[in-house]
Amino acid sequence: MENKQYEVIFFAILAATLYATSSPISKLLLKKIPPTLMASFLYLGAGLGMSIIDLIRHKKYKGKIEAKLTRQELPYTIGMVALDVAAPIFLMIGLTTTSAANVSLLNNFEIVATSLIALVIFKEPIGKRLCVAIFLITMSSIILSVEDISSFAFSFGSVFVLLACICWGFENNCTRKLSAKDPLQVVIIKGFGSGISSLIIALILGEKANNIPFIMVALILGFFAYGLSIFFYIYAQRDLGAAKTSAYYAVSPFIGVGLSLIIFREIPTPSFIIALFIMIIGMYFASTEEHNHVHHHIAITHEHSHSHDDGHHNHSHNETIVGKHTHIHTHEECTHSHKHNQDIHHIHAH
Repeated sequence: MENKQYEVIFFAILAATLYATSSPISKLLLKKIPPTLMASFLYLGAGLGMSIIDLIRHKKYKGKIEAKLTRQELPYTIGMVALDVAAPIFLMIGLTTTSAANVSLLNNFEIVATSLIALVIFKEPIGKRLCVAIFLITMSSIILSVEDISSFAFSFGSVFVLLACICWGFENNCTRKLSAKDPLQVVIIKGFGSGISSLIIALILGEKANNIPFIMVALILGFFAYGLSIFFYIYAQRDLGAAKTSAYYAVSPFIGVGLSLIIFREIPTPSFIIALFIMIIGMYFASTEEHNHVHHHIAITHEHSHSHDDGHHNHSHNETIVGKHTHIHTHEECTHSHKHNQDIHHIHAH
């Protein structure tokens, strides 16, 4: 179980690292590609790339190892796609009027938005250590964001970046509701749904781009920074919950700032070093939170990818099953105590 915990934390940080490449590289590509069209290419790149991976997976694994989306998840799927249309458009508009480093830092507001929405609307409990972590992450963001008051003062670009973060906060919680299902299917729907919708909006606005090399780079960037990043993020959400995953994801803006400093040849400031130190402390609190109490599981029937070595899946099969697989199964009602996160089996009231 402990190894599994480290694995999903690694997925969350890997997702953050991949997404961190988005802002500085997008800033360069926006010189040749209009913002709405750029948002479209990023998501289409995610959809195309993950579709290729899905085809490879089907050839390699003949058995069904992930549960498919059903009509029951349709409201969250529609919400996810709609919010993913709005958020990157807002972000690309923000990038055209403010620095890539500033955008990377402002992206930390997504962590706060995700956690508060998870707590207030979706009733996902947040422990004391995670509260401290979110507070420290927020303070770190504030220190960095107000470093240059003239550039941070609620400018046109900054407001659009914050709007993007709020949209992604809601979207992260919608995606959390889909995390038990096939992450590849979720990313493909997200990529093509949001990408095609953004493309239609771009064409209506009269946006055009004819620089093929820049378009190809945008599609490749979308595959890595959006496709693979979202894929690993969903895997992490499955076991960590929306709030805790977003806390680990907080490393993304710092990596983004680091890349921006290298690409645009800016020198790190003392406030950046102080904020980074505070962020590290925040990450420590997030990673060391232990959630352990007597809790009650109601009887539930659902479908998702699982194995029989996690303490929650001890049902029997007619034939021998080894490793991960998926099918509709029932959990009997029980009460027990053990360490747990807000995963798909521990969404209970406190």
